[in-house]
Amino acid sequence: MNNLKELKNEEIVNLIKNGKVELADIVDSGICPTCFDKQNHHVLYGDNTDKMIFEDDKFECFLVGNPRAEGHTAISTKIHYKDMMEINDETCSEIFVLAKRIMNVLKSVYNAESVYLCTMCDGPMNHFHIQLIPRYSFEKRGSKNFVKPRFEYKEDKEKLLELRKQLNYKEN
Repeated sequence: MNNLKELKNEEIVNLIKNGKVELADIVDSGICPTCFDKQNHHVLYGDNTDKMIFEDDKFECFLVGNPRAEGHTAISTKIHYKDMMEINDETCSEIFVLAKRIMNVLKSVYNAESVYLCTMCDGPMNHFHIQLIPRYSFEKRGSKNFVKPRFEYKEDKEKLLELRKQLNYKEN
């Protein structure tokens, strides 16, 4: 696809809806897919408010729609940063303290043996985020858990409500 930066957002949205532009095209054109998605009514990733477990003025945290494990969670900055190297020290500290808190809640609610943390902002354009991937006692330890096959998210209302309760999330 030609450089999408030369097009208006509405034109890109139409190309997406017609199947002529995919996520990789957006990234390769140097457009942040996360910011584009938020500015264009969740045309890329879909509305994830039903999966949201924490939100404040700086961060949002939600269960991943195509998880690698039950409880797979993403923490995203609301302000655009391409990767961790762009984040100021205060925000960097805050997101990792938040990640630690959420990891402990995930471990408890999902009865996980451990929760892995990773961030892999790669390619011409990304939006800094952290992924938290629970590992269960029946799974092998190690980095292969970061590349386990993804599957479709299945809502567990009881666990979702417990996560929200422990993280003091109030739906808007």
